[in-house]
Amino acid sequence: MKRTEFSYTFSFAVCLFLGVLTFGCSSKTPTYSPQKQGHKQENKKTYSKPTQRPYVINGIRYYPIPSAEGYSEQGKASWYGKKFHGRKTANGETYDMYAETAAHKTLPMGTMLLVTNLENNKQIVARVNDRGPFVKNRIIDLTYTGAESLGMIKNGTARVRIVALSDEQPQPAQPQHQDEQSKRELQPLVANKFDQGNFYVQVGAFIELENARKLAKKFALKGRNVTIQQYPAAGMQLYRVMVFAGTSLAKVKVYEKHLEQNGFPDALVLAR
Repeated sequence: MKRTEFSYTFSFAVCLFLGVLTFGCSSKTPTYSPQKQGHKQENKKTYSKPTQRPYVINGIRYYPIPSAEGYSEQGKASWYGKKFHGRKTANGETYDMYAETAAHKTLPMGTMLLVTNLENNKQIVARVNDRGPFVKNRIIDLTYTGAESLGMIKNGTARVRIVALSDEQPQPAQPQHQDEQSKRELQPLVANKFDQGNFYVQVGAFIELENARKLAKKFALKGRNVTIQQYPAAGMQLYRVMVFAGTSLAKVKVYEKHLEQNGFPDALVLAR
């Protein structure tokens, strides 16, 4: 997909200049930058590389991370069932709503995840074999079986913590009476720099380029690097304003929350 992007540079005075940047596909870009400040039976499979390639959903490009080592995240889980039962998943498998699998936007296919419902402490282990959920503030989509085991069928969603497990630990966690030995068998992977990269927060999307430029300038004047990206959506071209937020996903999530609470409720983290 051909994308046009704009970014902005402010020095002591605001200056507009044209440059060339590459974001996924080649595109011409004018640039601004801020002024300088001092299922049950799971068989082991080999998953094809294409499932790890960047992909675009609703105009947003997602970048699967190369390793799940050390991955841990808290957020909202949802589940998907009959409507998708029997359809193909992102890695080519057939979706089974009674299996112990899950969908995640960026974790490697085959990753085993310990999922804990923070509201009742129930746990399951699920294998990533699909992409999603593509709904703001949701971090994982579970099967009917997974959601039932976590006690979240009625509400539809639940606050969870997900932790990446090693390949040798695909067994589900035992109920609350599990002994210490079974607890020790569920150990997370060794921490790694999985969350490092270039992260942006989308703060707005406009039909008119000039409106996108106005918002971009506001952030640039505050010392932020800002990019305007043109992308097709709903049969039209939109201009997305993205603010560079840092190289640590954890810290970027804090900035996203700050923006949500200060006039940008639809702020969304994007990895590049």
